[in-house]
Amino acid sequence: MTNFETRPVAPGLHFVATPIGTARDITLRALDLLANADALAAEDTRTLRKLMEIHGISLNNRPLLAYHDHSGAGDRNRILAVLERGGSVAYVSEAGTPLVADPGYALGRAAIAAGHTVLAAPGASAVLAALAVSGLPTDRFAFAGFLPPAKTQRETEIAALRSLPFTLVLYESPKRVHELLGSLRDILGADRPVALCRELTKRFEEVIRGTAAEVCAAIEGRTLKGEIVVLVGRAETEEVTGADLETALRDAMRTMRMKDAATAVAGALGLPRREVYQAALALEKGTDDADGDES
Repeated sequence: MTNFETRPVAPGLHFVATPIGTARDITLRALDLLANADALAAEDTRTLRKLMEIHGISLNNRPLLAYHDHSGAGDRNRILAVLERGGSVAYVSEAGTPLVADPGYALGRAAIAAGHTVLAAPGASAVLAALAVSGLPTDRFAFAGFLPPAKTQRETEIAALRSLPFTLVLYESPKRVHELLGSLRDILGADRPVALCRELTKRFEEVIRGTAAEVCAAIEGRTLKGEIVVLVGRAETEEVTGADLETALRDAMRTMRMKDAATAVAGALGLPRREVYQAALALEKGTDDADGDES
C-alpha cells in the first residue's frame, strides 16, 4: 500500500518541504506532489532519489532537474520551460523548507515574473523545530541565517542584532560553531540566554541550554557534527550612562583597535555604532591631548 495518492497536480511551481532528519517527517501532500508532478527539481538530486525510494515513489521517466546555489539561468530556464507548457514542477532543497537558507529564491522570482503560479507545501523546518525545543520566547523571533565566517564581520553583524527584542535564530556549521558562540558571549554578554540545537529529529539529537558562557563551556574541546541551529534570547532593556560607555570603551581599547572596540562596545551596550565610534574618537583625542600637555 502506498502512502500517496495518484492524482493530477495543479500547474505551477510547488516548493515542497522535506524532512530535516527522520524520513517520516514528511507530509502526505509532499508525497502526493513528488509522486505526481510533471517534473521534479532538487538542490541535490541524489538526496531526493533516496527520499523517494524510502517512500516507494518511482520517477517514472519524469524529468529530474538539478537546481542549487551554483545554478544559473540555463538551469532555471529548463524548469521554467515545464511551466510554460502548463506543467507542474515540485522543487525540494536538500532538507527542510526551500528558500530558508536554501536555494530557490531566484527561481521563485522568475516564475512569478513570468506569470506562473507559485505554491508552498509546508512541512519540516529547522528554524521552527529549534524554536519549539529551545525554551526561549517564541512569540517573536528573527531568523538571521548564517553569519559571516570572518571574525570582524561576524561580530559587526552580531552587534547590529544585539538590541532586537526578538529571539534570534542562527545557522552555523560544526566547524565554526565554537567561534560563533565565543563571539556571542563577547559581544552580547556572558549571561545572554543561548540554546544550541544539533541534529534535530535525528538519532543523536541534542539541545544545550544555558547562558552564552555556559554553552561555550559545555562544547569546549568537543568536535560537534551535524546540522546546528543556535538561538539567542532577546535583549533586555538597560539604561546606559556616559560613564558606562567610557569605562567600556577604555577597557576595550586596551586590547583592540578603536574601530573594533567601538563595534564590540556598541553590541555589548545596545547603542548605535556611530554614536559609540564618536565617543571613542573623543576619548582617543583626549588621551592624545593629555600626552601632549605632559611633553
